[in-house]
Amino acid sequence: MLYLALFIGVVTIVISVKLTQAFKLSSIWGVLGQICASLVIIMVGKLEVSYISLGDYFELGYLTVPFTLLLLVGFTNVMNIEKVQNPSILLLPFVSLVFFSIAAFFIGHPFVLITGICSSLTLMFILLYGYYTGKVFVGRTLNTSIGFIIAVLSISLIETSIVTIYIPLFTLALPFTLYYLIQDKITNVQSITVSFLTANLFGVLMYIVPFNTIWYFIVGLTSILVITQFSRKYRFI
Repeated sequence: MLYLALFIGVVTIVISVKLTQAFKLSSIWGVLGQICASLVIIMVGKLEVSYISLGDYFELGYLTVPFTLLLLVGFTNVMNIEKVQNPSILLLPFVSLVFFSIAAFFIGHPFVLITGICSSLTLMFILLYGYYTGKVFVGRTLNTSIGFIIAVLSISLIETSIVTIYIPLFTLALPFTLYYLIQDKITNVQSITVSFLTANLFGVLMYIVPFNTIWYFIVGLTSILVITQFSRKYRFI
């Protein structure tokens, strides 16, 4: 059922983005589409974060749906780029999907493993097609769809272990924030390369640094990302 919910959610995202662009509607309509897609995942896919485990279990109760919804919409908008002529920017979500797949393999989560592998292979095909033809245009529809898939994978793993929130934060949100910061200071290729290497570095650190230390990283980066939301340029929620 979760696969069907993901498919319906992606279709909802695509339709809402296309309608928003076609009729030049306010971006709030795009967000409403993301909320609808997220509710499909929660209600149809039965996927939600009902508790947080930090040594002890903290039941979210009535906050379960709002908290899950906030995470889904927030991670969906990490790739908040209107249009990009260089398809190499897809290297960033590609790295994130690869680390999602690796984590799912060790945890034993078939949905994340299968979806992560299929999505990463699809991105690799798009990257190679763009490299050899130069015809690929990375726009809002593709960016938001990829973001939504990564958001669903994030919630799926967070449901198993809250520590896995490290993956979307440090292999996607952080590299994209870095890309926003440096894209006007160096060339586009250089900024993508730096962000790509950063994503790989933090992805590898996940298997080296102890989990209790990772928590300090998560809390610190989350605080920084919340602060960046006050600036329109770096906003993804």
